[in-house]
Amino acid sequence: MYRYYIKRFFDFILSLCILPFLLAIMIPVAIIIKLEDGGPVFYNAPRLGKDMKEFPMYKFRSMKVNAPDIRNEDGSTFNSDNDPRVTRVGRILRKTSIDELPQLLNVLKGDMSFVGPRPSPLGNKDLYPKEFFRKFDVRPGITGYNQAVLRNKSTMEQRVKNDVFYVENISAFLDVKIVFMTATSVLSSKNINRNSDQTTKEVKQ
Repeated sequence: MYRYYIKRFFDFILSLCILPFLLAIMIPVAIIIKLEDGGPVFYNAPRLGKDMKEFPMYKFRSMKVNAPDIRNEDGSTFNSDNDPRVTRVGRILRKTSIDELPQLLNVLKGDMSFVGPRPSPLGNKDLYPKEFFRKFDVRPGITGYNQAVLRNKSTMEQRVKNDVFYVENISAFLDVKIVFMTATSVLSSKNINRNSDQTTKEVKQ
């Protein structure tokens, strides 16, 4: 009952109530991004959601315009403290997770939920284990169990394990717990990047 109806009801009501308050943050952030390099404010990333349906996931742009998509060997997104693709403003946005705020619009539309496995990029399906596809049984989230526990520090194997755990144990209590754990992780600036020991030279290879 909660998984199919109550969760979506609360997602819609909460996002509708929170949006006016977040605009006080989002509007100044949008102006700062535009002033830094004149590029687009948003990055509309194509992602796979529930039932593997494709949708545009909204984010504040944190990388330079036309930055290449670099992946780790396991197919997970490359991220590093020394990533030259990230703008000066983008580093702050990523550290505070402010770049994810526009996804509130995805929650309103029904593409996403506040809590769930993070949306997957298109491609690289041949790298994913069979268990990976269990995540598509539910709506993806702005945050999830993996983000609450490991944030961006996780390997693909850890993400799959954590996403499957969430799908099999989804409940209102778990969702509330994940929200508080995520807030603690963001405020303490934990697990921002997985490849913190990588250098700029390695990123470009």
